[in-house]
Amino acid sequence: MKLHTISQAGFRQAARYLLLMRLSIVSMEWLALAALSFLAPPLTGPAPLLVTLAHALFAAASWLWLTRHPPRRALPVTVSLGADVVALGIWLALTGGFTNPLVSLLLLPLVTGLVLIPLKHSVFVTLLAIATYTLLILFPIPPPQGLSRADYVHLHLMGMWGTFALTAAIMLVVVGSLAVRLKEQQQTLARSREDRLRDEQVIALGLSAANVAHRLGTPLNTMTLVVDDLRHEPGAEPFRDDLVLLEQQLGICRSQLQTMTEAAAQCREAVTEEVPLDQWLQRLRESATLLWPNAPIRWPSRPPTIAVQVDAILDQAVLNLLANALRASPQGVSVGAVTEQDRARLQIVDQGSGIGDTLPGQQPVPSEQGLGVGLFLSNATIQRLGGQLSAESRGDGPDRGTTMTIDLPVSRQERHHD
Repeated sequence: MKLHTISQAGFRQAARYLLLMRLSIVSMEWLALAALSFLAPPLTGPAPLLVTLAHALFAAASWLWLTRHPPRRALPVTVSLGADVVALGIWLALTGGFTNPLVSLLLLPLVTGLVLIPLKHSVFVTLLAIATYTLLILFPIPPPQGLSRADYVHLHLMGMWGTFALTAAIMLVVVGSLAVRLKEQQQTLARSREDRLRDEQVIALGLSAANVAHRLGTPLNTMTLVVDDLRHEPGAEPFRDDLVLLEQQLGICRSQLQTMTEAAAQCREAVTEEVPLDQWLQRLRESATLLWPNAPIRWPSRPPTIAVQVDAILDQAVLNLLANALRASPQGVSVGAVTEQDRARLQIVDQGSGIGDTLPGQQPVPSEQGLGVGLFLSNATIQRLGGQLSAESRGDGPDRGTTMTIDLPVSRQERHHD
């Protein structure tokens, strides 16, 4: 079975973890040498200092290499982790061998490898670390003159405290950051899964709507021809007004089907535009006046001029919310607009019986006056443009009313300008 590795971008992001590991090892080596210079000067010769300096230079060079020229495979990263084990083993051999409490630092390249490289490469790093520890036991370097075994034990006990403190700090930083990234990835996957399910529902509804629109075209044309023929019949004079009304209604049906077709085409092409909020509200006001000439809708007198990203589908979604508000509150509906930092909020306020869902439109619901998918499609359209639809009921009485809020991000140019 082939083991997959992380991508070049993944190695570039992992460079900071490798740098953190190596800087931790080098820092502990420097601190240990500084302590030994007071407690056991014979152990602080030039050789351990040169090994520590070389390890620090290797840490900086490997970080630059991973960030600027990330490898395509995990083998170079595995070799670099092996070099960490060898360098640490040489430093340990020069500073007390297996009696040095910092020998547990050999676990750091091993743990880092388990996260960054494939399992078979991690096995290699693990075996190398075990072999290094074994060689330190089998071939110990004799203690320098002036140090007894009691001195080694004393240094070992003191070093164990420092090793524990370092290990705890590294676990807090590295494991904690990995846990945070894992949680963020899980949340991102959950949002992606929800968006995919919502998009699948929208696509299914869109296909159904396109199929219905295609099938309704022929009967509507037939009905229009029949009504036109009936208007010219000699005995149709008493029904002329009804026939004219019927012809008008058929024209509205054809217009709605044409609007649906154009909206579907724009949706496929993902055509959006940046429009100032006041101009967008004026466009919505004109559309609402054509649809409901006598509707008591109160629009804001001085709306904000900040630009937002909109399209024709969003216009239809807002008009659908206005239609719902007018049905719930025939006595009047208010429209407001506010801005806050990089968000623009459009509010539709009615005096109806209220709504219980604070995040409406998550699923299609039964409806007495329609198919029950209008609110769902409106919410899907708003989310597609990076916005959110929410509802809030006011009071507890029968006329408590509902405030529908459409939260949209401002355009990128506006954010850059601010």
